[in-house]
Amino acid sequence: MEGEIYNFIKVWLSVFVCLSYCYTISKKVSEGLSRLLCVLPIVCLFLFLPLDLHSIHLGGTTAFFIAWLANFKLLLFAFGKGPLCSDPSISLGRFVALACLPIKIQQNSPLKPQNTSMAHLNGQNKENPASKKTQEGHISLLNYTVKVVLLAILACLYDYSDHMHPKVLLILYCFHIYFLLEFILAIVATLARVLLGMELEPQFNEPYLSTSLQDFWGKRWNLMVTNILRITVYNPTRQALVTRGINKKWAPLIAVLTTFVVSGFMHELIFYYLGRMSPTWEVTWFFLLHGLCLVVELVLKTVVFTGGWQLPWLISGPLAIGFVFVTSFWLFFPPFLRFKADVRAFEEYAVLGKFLKNVTRA
Repeated sequence: MEGEIYNFIKVWLSVFVCLSYCYTISKKVSEGLSRLLCVLPIVCLFLFLPLDLHSIHLGGTTAFFIAWLANFKLLLFAFGKGPLCSDPSISLGRFVALACLPIKIQQNSPLKPQNTSMAHLNGQNKENPASKKTQEGHISLLNYTVKVVLLAILACLYDYSDHMHPKVLLILYCFHIYFLLEFILAIVATLARVLLGMELEPQFNEPYLSTSLQDFWGKRWNLMVTNILRITVYNPTRQALVTRGINKKWAPLIAVLTTFVVSGFMHELIFYYLGRMSPTWEVTWFFLLHGLCLVVELVLKTVVFTGGWQLPWLISGPLAIGFVFVTSFWLFFPPFLRFKADVRAFEEYAVLGKFLKNVTRA
């Protein structure tokens, strides 16, 4: 494990150096082909760096941060688009954080002055933004506390995994991945807020409350990836199709499907980093299936249910979440379990627990 931590530090030092170089060329090289040629070596290097790591948590997180998020943002940066180009006066620290971490600066709209006496008389006395922010912070802290407790309960339940039905175990894995991802991203967001003073947008929005596939993928699950795919894949694809004469009604549907295919390929890449096994393309089929079903859903909403009619949440919610669960069991988890990600993850938890125990005794 010591060798893995050493490689982890080495990889992230390399990332910092590479992104410092990109920050420098942003001041000296104009956007377009010239900047793209300068950035491409870094993109290629970011595809190879995760191969130095073999742990599920350190390797998987690093692969997601640099091989996917950072590379997509750097490609946008080469053409003067995306979050790395939103602020010309951005500091090096913020540039590095925005480039490789799943964060996005939250746009705070300026407060409009108002006549407080008239507002009070008209019943429009709004809540103090500072107190509202404090209240939201308390709610968020409670939310994460509950999820950490649930994650700990899940870890205890795994002691009885030999007596569980395989499908029940897969359901536990679904919740485990969700809680773990949200917990890791919350830590990243907190560090960025403390160290860089950035207000960050949430990465998840209670996905278990989804009412449809469009709601799940577009507004609730892993929102940073959704935003990156929207500006790197969906928008350019839709614009290119419209430019070439494709009907404006069909162009978004093709762009949605293209986005899901790209997402599938990127997940295959992340799975390769985790397991170092040849891809079976099950994960790609998972996202292609969801893309096709989302296209059907959008067509039905546009053509059939034109009056705004929709199923009640008590029906549409379980249908949407049930579909995600069933297709995950069928296509997403088999390769995940094939390289024994669960077993390796628990071994890493055991090592971490032993380390913390020794530190506590010392």
